[in-house]
Amino acid sequence: MIKATPHPNYPAEAGRYVRGNDASPVALAIVLNTDEDKIPPDLERLVRVGAENGAALAGTVQTPNIGFEKIICNIVGNPNIRYLVLGGPESPGHHTGSSLKALFANGVDDRKRIVGTDAAHAVLHNIPAEFILRVLQQVTLIDMQFEPEQAIRDAVRACYQEEPVPFRGYSLWDPGPFSEPPLDGRITWRVTQPWSEPDNDAERAALDRAKALMEKLKARKVSKL
Repeated sequence: MIKATPHPNYPAEAGRYVRGNDASPVALAIVLNTDEDKIPPDLERLVRVGAENGAALAGTVQTPNIGFEKIICNIVGNPNIRYLVLGGPESPGHHTGSSLKALFANGVDDRKRIVGTDAAHAVLHNIPAEFILRVLQQVTLIDMQFEPEQAIRDAVRACYQEEPVPFRGYSLWDPGPFSEPPLDGRITWRVTQPWSEPDNDAERAALDRAKALMEKLKARKVSKL
């Protein structure tokens, strides 16, 4: 099978991940529900399981906004990645796992908010809609959340078999690279605090009015000096 060449900038975004075989059709994302400096050994093992068993990228994800954006930027830079295995616990505050599943099931609305999740800040403000559409076309999510180490290992291995194999309700094999060229881009960092963004048009209009008033007050202050 002829594999694609990832973009020269792949992986575009830095993060808590290990880079493995660029030709692999699978990446692994383990939900992190602790601070970065308190990652428990069992979650570290799950990441290593992915890397040691052939994943192109294996790492942790903590938030359903910037965390997802980093994953998406990296995946769309490598057309060989056709699966994303989700593992680990849930994050009670961020609802990271359920939000990732909602993203692949329902996509986003016109404000790039993930449809079908209760997470308050599951909005992908900092990447173009093209990237979101591409990852949904290119990648199939394999839900292995809450599963043990051996199950994660089996899921990763199933994704690069030459012929389809049944696995937990999925039919998994390496279908070859996605048909479109790799995309290149990093997070634009327009919104680093998504929780501060308006939830609807009325809130947006109120915020715009407040900003306009602040600019007028600043202008008056400058004119008096």
